[in-house]
Amino acid sequence: MTCVGAKSCLSSVLTSPLDNEVFFMVKKKPNTTSNLMASSNSKGHFKVNRVSCKISENQIEEGNHPTSSSSSKVSFKTKNKMEDYNTAMKRMMRNPYEYHHDLGMNYTQITDGLIVGSQPQKPEDIEHLKQEENVAYILNLQQDKDIEYWGIDFEPIVKRCQVLGIRHMRRPATDFDPDSLRSQLPKAVSSLEWAISEGKGKVYVHCTAGLGRAPAVSIAYMFWFCGMNLNTAYDLLTSKRPCGPNKRAIQGATYDLAKNDPWKEPFESLPESAFADIADWERKLIQERVRSLRGT
Repeated sequence: MTCVGAKSCLSSVLTSPLDNEVFFMVKKKPNTTSNLMASSNSKGHFKVNRVSCKISENQIEEGNHPTSSSSSKVSFKTKNKMEDYNTAMKRMMRNPYEYHHDLGMNYTQITDGLIVGSQPQKPEDIEHLKQEENVAYILNLQQDKDIEYWGIDFEPIVKRCQVLGIRHMRRPATDFDPDSLRSQLPKAVSSLEWAISEGKGKVYVHCTAGLGRAPAVSIAYMFWFCGMNLNTAYDLLTSKRPCGPNKRAIQGATYDLAKNDPWKEPFESLPESAFADIADWERKLIQERVRSLRGT
């Protein structure tokens, strides 16, 4: 995983309070074990290849008061937004992960041509993706209200993409909404598959936190176009980027694309394992239908 904009290794970007495991860059403390390989450049950008740290809850530092002697610059407004967002994510997505907007953009390379991450926050993030990661396409799954919620100045980001020759694409889906994700997955995967097939550089897929919509689209792409079953694709991505995308939404979208019988049993009445794998003819049908959505 990579963090852009963090000046030092401070606290977790992806945390799992259920098992107190922290994934990202953490300040080393007594009785803390870690396996960390990180490199940085002159601009303070950190590239972390692997982190696996176990710490107790009382060792996780909370944000300090901005007027204290601490160097923390996180405002109460930003902290409250993060708390509200993470509370909603845990309740509605039923996963333990958190998004720390104050640490900047973070991402993980999943395959040679595919990167999954959080939202770029400033034009410099686009420059980093271009120069350091050879990103040629950005697929943004956020709605306008998501961008506005975090106070992102979006227009300069898009303009920097244009200047640097990065193709910026949007396929908005509602955050924390599996039905919206299910309905938007085919079009989003269509854009992703086209960008990867162009072969001009890596594709950066992001939502807000890079923990739900973006990994779901990437998993669906690997499932439908890379010959994997759903569980294999899911395990591959989540082993590299700990996150909790909605697997059932991917299965539902798979059912929708593979359905060729109007009298077919409704997806909601099918068992949990339904459409976690597909036959060759179903995969071919799905690929044809997804590719037909290009440009829509």
